[in-house]
Amino acid sequence: MLIHSPDLPNVRADLFESPSYSQLSAVPASKHAPRFLLLYGSLRERSYSRFLAEEAGRLLLAMGAEVRMFDPKGLPLPDDAPDSHPKVQELRELVLWAEGMVWCTPERHGVMTGVMKTQIDWIPLSAGAVRPTQGKTLAVLEVSGGSQSFNAVNQLRILGRWMRMLTIPNQSSVPKAFLEFDEGGRMKPSAYYDRVVDVMEELMKFTLLTRDVSPYLTDRYSQRKESAEALSLRVSQHSI
Repeated sequence: MLIHSPDLPNVRADLFESPSYSQLSAVPASKHAPRFLLLYGSLRERSYSRFLAEEAGRLLLAMGAEVRMFDPKGLPLPDDAPDSHPKVQELRELVLWAEGMVWCTPERHGVMTGVMKTQIDWIPLSAGAVRPTQGKTLAVLEVSGGSQSFNAVNQLRILGRWMRMLTIPNQSSVPKAFLEFDEGGRMKPSAYYDRVVDVMEELMKFTLLTRDVSPYLTDRYSQRKESAEALSLRVSQHSI
C-alpha cells in the first residue's frame, strides 16, 4: 500500500521542516583545532584508566587536536554538594568548552566505576536552553584486570546516547591492563594499542565532520515547539 498524501493534521506547519543537504553544506568550516575533554574513572595513583586516557590524549594531540583532562579527585557525590562546588563548576566548564569527549573507565564488578558515573551524573542534560553534551562526539574505552569484556563500554554507550552525544562506532577494551603498560604508564605496542589509535582517528574524523553542523543535526521539531523554560523543567534532575 502506498501513501499518496502527506496530510499531517497533528503537525504545526510553521515549525515543520524537511531536512536539506544544503543546510549541511552551507556551514563554513571552523578553523580552530578540535577540542576534546578526557574523563577517566579511577583515583588510584597507578590508574590504568588514566594511563589509557592519557595515551588517547597524546594521539589526539598528534592529530592536531586540543586536549584537556579532568581530574576527578575531590569531586563530590551527586546531591552531596551544591552545583556551585568548585570541582563541579570546573567539570561543567570543560564540558561546555569541548566539542568531543573520551570516556575511559575501569570495569569493576562487571560495570563502570562509581568515580566514572559520578562525573557523568554531574553533567546536566540541560542548562536553560543549552544542552551541554548534545551533538558532541564521544569515544568510549575501558580497562579490566581480567579477560576482555565490553560491559563497561556498553554502559558508557547507553549514557552517551542518554546525553544525546554522537558516540562513534569503534571502541577499545584493554584486558589485563597491568600487562599492557610499562612502569612509566605508557602503553606497550600491541594490537590493543593499535585499536586505540583506530578509535582516536575515528573520533577525530567524526568530530571534524559533525562539529560545525551539530546545531542543525540536533535541531528537533519537538524542541522548536518547547520553550527554554519548559525544557529546563522537563529534564530537571531535581525532580527525581
